[in-house]
Amino acid sequence: MPDVKQDELIVAGTTYSSRLLVGTGKYKDLIETQNAIETSGAQIVTVAIRRTNIGQNKNEPNLLEVISPDQYTILPNTAGCYDAESAIRTCKLARELLDDHDLVKLEVLGDEKTLYPDIPATLEAAEKLIKENFKVMVYTTDDPVMAKRFEELGCVAVMPLAAPIGSGLGIRNPYNIRTIVENASVPILVDAGVGTASDAAIAMELGCDGVLMNTAIAEAKNPILMASAMKKAIESGREAYLAGRMPRRAYASASSPIDGRFF
Repeated sequence: MPDVKQDELIVAGTTYSSRLLVGTGKYKDLIETQNAIETSGAQIVTVAIRRTNIGQNKNEPNLLEVISPDQYTILPNTAGCYDAESAIRTCKLARELLDDHDLVKLEVLGDEKTLYPDIPATLEAAEKLIKENFKVMVYTTDDPVMAKRFEELGCVAVMPLAAPIGSGLGIRNPYNIRTIVENASVPILVDAGVGTASDAAIAMELGCDGVLMNTAIAEAKNPILMASAMKKAIESGREAYLAGRMPRRAYASASSPIDGRFF
């Protein structure tokens, strides 16, 4: 039986006890951001470099004042980039701002309406970033072939979408996610589309190594309470996966065995 207490997430050689990764956008203010992240128990916090001040704008509130790099792994992301070159420039800016920090979340979008990733551009950016010694966690579609391609390229984690960014639709194609997980040798983290705690639990029950979310928490009526719910969902979903669910059956099966009954 797996030792649940020793079950930890390892990304790029670093060990984390939490399998929930969270974003920092869409909250009403920095205090709510801080409270939600603390409640979630997340240790990896992703930051959109093109949309968030982490020191590049000296006269504006700095996110790092409430989300300290001493307490969290800051994961710069390239949200808002629609070509490989802008994504690469954004990662280089993040490395400069965060004192040679090399772990990044790469996303190169291909369409403003759906926010689906541009896979050829993402491949191009990932290859160049890896050559420049970045550790790339890559956002991609739920295509098992492309997920494997990114792994073979050298990405330290692959992050297939569950549904379009910010949609809250949940996991639309669990069979693809399961296939990606089964064929992977790097962490698989569901990214985008989670809407509520049951979506997160399903992702974990499919065998995913973790889930990254932002909108599901930030746009909840009570973000702090939702952060708490997501933390528990990730933990329970992981435990259910490790426990191994009962087989599905076409017909009923009595809960109490009848063999050996005397009446």
